[in-house]
Amino acid sequence: MPSNPIFRFLNGMHRGLIAVSAGQAGWNVGGMTVVEVTTTGRNSGRDRTVFLTSPIQDGDSMLVVASRGGDDRHPDWYLNMKKKPEIKVNSKEGSDLNMVARIVEDNERDSLWSRVVEKYSGYGEYQEKTDREIPLIWLDPVNSPVDDEDS
Repeated sequence: MPSNPIFRFLNGMHRGLIAVSAGQAGWNVGGMTVVEVTTTGRNSGRDRTVFLTSPIQDGDSMLVVASRGGDDRHPDWYLNMKKKPEIKVNSKEGSDLNMVARIVEDNERDSLWSRVVEKYSGYGEYQEKTDREIPLIWLDPVNSPVDDEDS
């Protein structure tokens, strides 16, 4: 399992690829949309930014997978989202999008998981490597119909 310094290095490389290509490369990996997500650090309160793949999109909402390569620990970005679900997202389509993270549960997760693994089989392999259930998270635009239902 890659360590946090390796993940930071890879994120830096990804950011560099997008910069040197003037945004023309780096927004798609293995047929999956790439998004840059900024969370608020659950301990520090500082902005924390990470690149994630989104195997499924539904309108303006994007699904991300907290796999951490099958590690037994949840990724820091996921723990940050759990504490403060308000996030910012950059993608090829737009920047500084205000979104809310919504953890997928129960039957919805079961139906989405098969689609996630169909899009990238590595997620299934990651799940086999760990005892924890790998979380799925919808990133929904602020004031989306999903948000309004919760009001």
